[in-house]
Amino acid sequence: MNKGGFSWNRFLGISAYKARISRAIGVPLTRSGRQRKLGAFVERLILKVFGFK
Repeated sequence: MNKGGFSWNRFLGISAYKARISRAIGVPLTRSGRQRKLGAFVERLILKVFGFK
């Protein structure tokens, strides 16, 4: 478990900058975030095709 060590990215504001970009474009910048967003889209598409929504 992480014990909350020092992060240069947070200190320099890189984390906040990436978060602002991600919210502005509506697409997560992390690989897992993009996969999660794509999975939710595919699930909605399949449910719509089969008439569940």
